[in-house]
Amino acid sequence: MEIVSFRTPGLGDQSYLLVHQGQGVLVDPQRDIDRFLTAAAERDVEMRFVLETHLHNDYVSGGPRAAESTGAELVLPAAAAPAYRHTPAFHLEDIPGGRGLALRPIHTPGHTPEHTSYLVLIDGEPLAVFSGGSLLVSSAGRPDLLGPERARTLARHQHRSLHRLAALPGHVELLPTHGQGSFCTAGGAGTYTSTIAGENAANPLRAISDVEQFADRLLADPMPIPAFYEHMGPANILGAPPLPAAPPLIDAGQVPGGAHLVDIRPRTEQAAGMLPGSVGIELADDFGSWAGWLLPYQAPIVLVTQAGTGAGIGVEARQAATQLAQIGIDSVRGVVKGPGRAAGEGFELLELPEFSERLAEPGAQLLDVRMPAERRTASHPGAAHRFLPDLVTDGVPAELDSDRPVLVACGSGRRAAIAASLLLAAGYRPVVLTGAGVQDLPSATAA
Repeated sequence: MEIVSFRTPGLGDQSYLLVHQGQGVLVDPQRDIDRFLTAAAERDVEMRFVLETHLHNDYVSGGPRAAESTGAELVLPAAAAPAYRHTPAFHLEDIPGGRGLALRPIHTPGHTPEHTSYLVLIDGEPLAVFSGGSLLVSSAGRPDLLGPERARTLARHQHRSLHRLAALPGHVELLPTHGQGSFCTAGGAGTYTSTIAGENAANPLRAISDVEQFADRLLADPMPIPAFYEHMGPANILGAPPLPAAPPLIDAGQVPGGAHLVDIRPRTEQAAGMLPGSVGIELADDFGSWAGWLLPYQAPIVLVTQAGTGAGIGVEARQAATQLAQIGIDSVRGVVKGPGRAAGEGFELLELPEFSERLAEPGAQLLDVRMPAERRTASHPGAAHRFLPDLVTDGVPAELDSDRPVLVACGSGRRAAIAASLLLAAGYRPVVLTGAGVQDLPSATAA
């Protein structure tokens, strides 16, 4: 048995391809299925099953398309009841795969009500379990994504589900979908994979025997929920169409009315000048998540890339469009090259020493755009606070003076650079700390 893993770092998720005697089992695939099918073809694998552990909250699934493309049997939790043909997985009713392979569904509600894990048996021996958003490495799937009204009930269910999985043999490999970097985890999940014995020994949630204390722990300090999450469940119930074609290269004068300009160039290029009204989100693994969080869902988008990158839209624009498609955003209308270095308004970009000097000047004002949980571990006295997405919904803090520069910091410079474009649009003059964060400032205080 071979298990091939596929990381999607920007979403903090992992998909899997299990290979056994020429048969393939694809688990929780993202919408861009070519990478999975290519790996299967390289191994001369006949795809036997495509498994979904739950109706995903953080991305649009490629499961239905992968099954259709390969002729595989699509398996979903029975209680998911999506609007397309599939095989329902019922608790402890084994699904035979042939050649000694069998899949045992284990109902593990908590992250979602229908959530189901899949135990892999080879010749009757349990070897691995695909745990989706149930038992994770050093954590568990968060129970509050379907609303606060159901959160405590689902937290209680998650307690029972973790105990159910913990009763499996210790050697069984734990293969969760959610992991480090995912907003679907309750607190910071560990790396990517583990074993049942490893989690029984080291997962702090396994040490909580009382169900109410467990629920208190899961719900005590939830991370924010990205705005695009609310659209993922409905999309996965209906099933997504194929990926859209690559967007065309257009001139600046061809930008459709009402389109949102999204500048994906490096922050150094953005600082030198941006097209008026642009939102600057430097291309990185989490580009799609930030774009989906900050922009109206499915609003028309035009990507702004670096000039002089050759013919066509370039690999960067293709990567950005793919990340958007992973969360169901198919509304990229075109790609614009540029702008030149003096084409628009920019912002100051400073390393830690220069930024600290500016912060020490009389009348300096600092905006901290980190999450509340981050601010509780390290903060700066006198800083104004606004988590980056809240700049869109709640606006710039009233205590900041638009007539004076606004120094902006986060944990590394990425979110601060994104915030700079939002501040520019609101009439402020941002100065961004890059390569460092609030915790690195000389006057920062630790919790």
